[in-house]
This record gives sequence, C-alpha cells and structure tokens, in this order.
Amino acid sequence: MIRVSRYAAAVLALVVLATGSAQAVDVEKVFKFYCAQCHGLGGKGDGPNVTKDFPVSPRNFTDAKEMNKLSDADIKNVILDGGPAASKSPMMPPWSKTLSEAEVDALIGHLRKLCACKGKQG
Repeated sequence: MIRVSRYAAAVLALVVLATGSAQAVDVEKVFKFYCAQCHGLGGKGDGPNVTKDFPVSPRNFTDAKEMNKLSDADIKNVILDGGPAASKSPMMPPWSKTLSEAEVDALIGHLRKLCACKGKQG
C-alpha cells in the first residue's frame, strides 16, 4: 500500500509540474486569436476584419512614434476596458472578463516588441 501511495504521489507531482509549465502564456497564440483579426498578425492594423467598410483604423503597433505616447498602464486600460475607456472606438472590445492578468501583461510585452519601443514612462 505504501509503495502504491508513493507511486501515486510521484505521478501527481509530475502532473502538477507539467500543468504549471503548460500555463505559461503563449502570447503569439493569444495575440493571433484576440488581436490579429483587426490589428493583423504583424500588428500593423491590417487584419482580415479590416475592410474598406470598417469604421475605424485599428492601431498600428509597429509605429514607435505613436506607441511611445502610451504607457503600459494606458495599453492595459484599453485591453481590459475597451476603446471607450481611452476615448477611442467601441470597436475595440473590453477583454477584462476573457484574458488573465498574465495574458494581458504578455500582450503588452508583445506590443512593445512590435514597436521596438518602451512607451511613455511614469
């Protein structure tokens, strides 16, 4: 019985460890699923949902000049609460009930890589 319990404990430990590493955010996958439809895979605002009839131009995340005007907190606010939270278009939906804090933080890091900028500090 003790041998079975040790075996079960070892298997459980492996499952917990595997699950923990699986929970690391795959930011490329999150961006592709939630953002790229409007912002495009490269973040230029040219996603497949953006047609000539689309009422707004999604932000171009590769534009360092514009992205440097935004702090990480500004970006987080728009991701969580949608465009209207920053006096922008309601076409940008709020993701606060969908994305985890880790996913949002990873997305902010991804956007900073796309613009090759650090953003407004302070």
